[in-house]
Amino acid sequence: MKAIIPAAGYATRLWPLTKETPKPLIPIHGKPIVEHIIAKILEIKEIDHIYVVTNQKFYKNFLEWRNTFSAPIGIKVLNDHTTSNENRMGQIGDIQFAISQENLANDDLIIVAGDNLFNFSLLEAYESFKKHNSIVNPLYDAKSLKVAQEQGSVVIDENNRFVEFMEKAPEPKSTMISQGVYFIPKEKIKYFSDYLREGNNPDKMGYFMIWLLKKEPIFGHVYDKKWFDIGWKENLEIARKEYEEE
Repeated sequence: MKAIIPAAGYATRLWPLTKETPKPLIPIHGKPIVEHIIAKILEIKEIDHIYVVTNQKFYKNFLEWRNTFSAPIGIKVLNDHTTSNENRMGQIGDIQFAISQENLANDDLIIVAGDNLFNFSLLEAYESFKKHNSIVNPLYDAKSLKVAQEQGSVVIDENNRFVEFMEKAPEPKSTMISQGVYFIPKEKIKYFSDYLREGNNPDKMGYFMIWLLKKEPIFGHVYDKKWFDIGWKENLEIARKEYEEE
């Protein structure tokens, strides 16, 4: 199994903090966000390589970080060669970039957004992934329609199977939100290139999930522990206070 961490955004909402530093390298409890993510990924022993996708602007930052970070498996930093918010590939574009460049279509994937922090183990969702042998997206009940308006929100049935996925819906039908983590069986990886070939929006995984739900069953795994979206300065401060390392 391989892991992809899309980390090629420009995080303009966090400026000036992210003007010279990419969001995944912002420290929380003394180490960069990306290292917290990697610690969670490493709990899954079947994962043998991690790919971090960044851009031309922050490629040097990530290389400097990589040269000082020790890990028990290979970690490779990929440069998508974009230079600004205007010409970025988008999250789905960067995932497909990693799949194509590193020939990742022959192994299962886990994708974890590079600005993701969560107080739970990925092992439970991984067990669900093995059970269903389908796409699995960990979920969190935010218990707030306002929060759901800012995220990808999901309606699930009694078996945790997705009924509907909404990306930043003005009127969400659920407060259950995607946590930016996706388990993809190798047989389904082809859908990323199919989606982009059709000319669909490459920006957010939520758009891909809406499209994918018409073709494949998707299952959620609901966690009750805290999840943090580091999209705004206020959220960053909350994470610094409430994030817990297990």
